[in-house]
Amino acid sequence: MKIMVVTAHPNYAESRVNRRWIEELEKEGSITVNNLNVKYPDEVIDKEAEQELLLSHDRIVFQYPWYWYNMPPLLRKWQDTVLEYGFAFGPGGTKLSGKDYVVATSIGGPEVSYQAGGYNTFTVSEFLKPMQQTANLAGMNFLPAFKIHSAVVISDEDLEKSAEDYVKHITDPELDPQVELKRILKEMQETGNEL
Repeated sequence: MKIMVVTAHPNYAESRVNRRWIEELEKEGSITVNNLNVKYPDEVIDKEAEQELLLSHDRIVFQYPWYWYNMPPLLRKWQDTVLEYGFAFGPGGTKLSGKDYVVATSIGGPEVSYQAGGYNTFTVSEFLKPMQQTANLAGMNFLPAFKIHSAVVISDEDLEKSAEDYVKHITDPELDPQVELKRILKEMQETGNEL
């Protein structure tokens, strides 16, 4: 499985969490890191080059800081430019069909604030619905997000653990629940257990 991480951060040079995650990803060697801040400082996106990158990978991870409950502007511009009609959706727009779509995000607020009754009112999963629908429209598999809360106060130790956990999360073939279900059913069949 070929994995590409598309990342953007409005203050990448000052980022502690997202920069550390990128450092960990770059150690892997098998993961393509597509850092939009480095690649497009002028924000002029090469649509064809980006589409070719998408076509050559199986799992696409969108890494970003939680930015007004969404992705930062450069990543949004990338999506608007690259995931165009006829490529990602509409007639002939099946180029991404069957690929995985994963969100990886660092969130400043504590987890308890993202629930009914919390000061952010909604869960992270609810805020990710537009991304899930983008994946659905493109025929992609929207897989469980990787997220870290309280990123603004994270300890060095927890940051290191999050970087390791992040790589494990996005490289896990069983992140796709259908793959995990097939394994479970096979194990049940082999042991003679039933549901």
